[in-house]
Amino acid sequence: MKGVRKEHLPTKTCATCGRPFAWRKKWERDWERVRYCSDRCRGGRAKDRPR
Repeated sequence: MKGVRKEHLPTKTCATCGRPFAWRKKWERDWERVRYCSDRCRGGRAKDRPR
């Protein structure tokens, strides 16, 4: 992914909040398994927030 502009990075939709999020260097090895945009969403707390 070296040398790729931010707008050209792959994106996914968060399984909890439904918001799109982009690839990050720390997810390089696990990108196929990443489902959540943050620790908060992974914990499931975002479901309780009103939209």
